[in-house]
Amino acid sequence: MLELFSSGLLALWLQAAGGGMPTAALTSLQEMPWAVSPASPDPTAQQVVQQYLQTLGRTGLAAQAQGVWLQSGTEFIAANQGTTPLPAASLTKVATSLAALQTWGADHQFETLISTTGPIQNGVLQGDLVVQGGGDPLLVWEEAIALGNDLNRAGITRVTGNLVITGNFLMNFETRPQQAGELLRQAFNARAWSGEIEQQYRTLPAGTPRPQVAIAGRVQTVTYGTDLLPNQILLVRHRSLPLTRILKLMNVYSNNVIAESLANSLGGAAAVVKQSALASAVPTSEIRLINGSGLGVENQISPRAVCAMFAALQRYLQLRGLTIADIFPIAGIDPGSIEGRRMPAAAVVKTGTLNDVSALAGVVPTADRQLIWFAIINRGSDLDGLRRQQDVLLQTLVQRWGKVPAVPLAIAPSSSYQAAISDLGDTDRNQILQSAVEFNTYQGN
Repeated sequence: MLELFSSGLLALWLQAAGGGMPTAALTSLQEMPWAVSPASPDPTAQQVVQQYLQTLGRTGLAAQAQGVWLQSGTEFIAANQGTTPLPAASLTKVATSLAALQTWGADHQFETLISTTGPIQNGVLQGDLVVQGGGDPLLVWEEAIALGNDLNRAGITRVTGNLVITGNFLMNFETRPQQAGELLRQAFNARAWSGEIEQQYRTLPAGTPRPQVAIAGRVQTVTYGTDLLPNQILLVRHRSLPLTRILKLMNVYSNNVIAESLANSLGGAAAVVKQSALASAVPTSEIRLINGSGLGVENQISPRAVCAMFAALQRYLQLRGLTIADIFPIAGIDPGSIEGRRMPAAAVVKTGTLNDVSALAGVVPTADRQLIWFAIINRGSDLDGLRRQQDVLLQTLVQRWGKVPAVPLAIAPSSSYQAAISDLGDTDRNQILQSAVEFNTYQGN
């Protein structure tokens, strides 16, 4: 992990963020105040915001229900209801992303362990196959196919016993352990594949084997706790994608299951509030959450707090050779929730949508003002109209302060969305710990 950036690149980031060079002691997120206090607004920006609010007003939307916050580095630019918690929808995932990185680190990988208590003879596991989940929120078809192939490589083609599911296990975004286990059992045996699995298999590299692990018994869920039973022999250790890649895919598609899983593993909504507020130096009164995904108008964050979280995320990632573009969608490049939008090129954003909420936040580069951090939270039922006006607001700011000739280094990604997708199903993250031969030798067979 790259803990220290080269002085030139770090200075570039700090200049863009409006700060100075840190001292050697500046090693944690909490040590730099990211929450900017309201002050006299920039006249140009405030005029643009007022025109935006007037446009919404002509459609019957009250200005006091619309939240806006603009800042450049640590400089306040303009706001409306900027410190008022408002229904944030999936901007909640910004808080979840920050809390996850603060707790686990950018390179963290969730582990899934596969073990057995029975002997392996002539490709047949005479006993149960035990799968212990470790909270991996992105164990999808491609990952399960790779696991099945590694069980084949370990010498297992058939299981006479049950598929036992324990721990915090999700499969293909199914959170109920019994149903998740049924999906895993299906993925392990290509003869039982559905059309959906076949479709995902075709995205894997040519020549990828089709796993043949037929499980004769049923799916059984048990609560063993966090440790393997004494008589279990560990066969395969699976590591998830690194946390930053999980966050990228979560935020590109605004995936609620991933967000809820991460928040639950962190300790719930209260833990997300505590960690994100501490990391961004925002009062907890400006962050009110009931979950980690944003489902429900009870999830409320102030526009200022959203910007402070983005700024804290940017600094955390930059010190590790990454930027927020590595965990959030990039306008004009990435698919998902921003498809069809007309935001300025190179903007790095997060969207949010409920039945009567449309939100957008992130950073947009400009020539005169460098990086403009923004958060827009709208209440209204014409969601398409609200999205169009959000895009117009950002385009207007860029027109006033100028387009950048190239993507600023401070928000350029180190890898692509496609790279994260292509890593799904990579067997390099699976470690075969016992083959059939080694297992039988260990057992004295």
